[in-house]
Amino acid sequence: MPIKKAIRFGWYFTGDMGVLDEDGDLYVVGRVDDMIISGGENIHPLEVEDVLSAHPDVREVTIVGIPDSRWGQKVVAYIVPENKELTSEELDSYCSNSNKLANFKRPREYRFVDEIPKSPVGKILRRVLKETYQEDIKESV
Repeated sequence: MPIKKAIRFGWYFTGDMGVLDEDGDLYVVGRVDDMIISGGENIHPLEVEDVLSAHPDVREVTIVGIPDSRWGQKVVAYIVPENKELTSEELDSYCSNSNKLANFKRPREYRFVDEIPKSPVGKILRRVLKETYQEDIKESV
């Protein structure tokens, strides 16, 4: 986040998103910068990750928004499978049949990887996945 955007009226805005529970406790649930806007709808990666991580053959999952000429951004799932026979079709069916995920939030693409890139403190590096995605697209053209 650029410094001018982060400091406003003497306050530092981190870009963190949070929710207050009924007791008034604040829980940080993600970053505004991670929000995916697809077809005018806001999609937070955590919502989609929660559904996919419940699949028994998914060891780890990360969701990123990739630029898309039609929708603005598309939802792309990076999956570390528990079972190498796991398919995109199976995961898409799993998401479709979930009553926790609206259709427009479903990933439009599934990419199977050996590991999710993380910082030394364990933070998922979504920007690395986005950059890798863009490089893959350039190479395939």
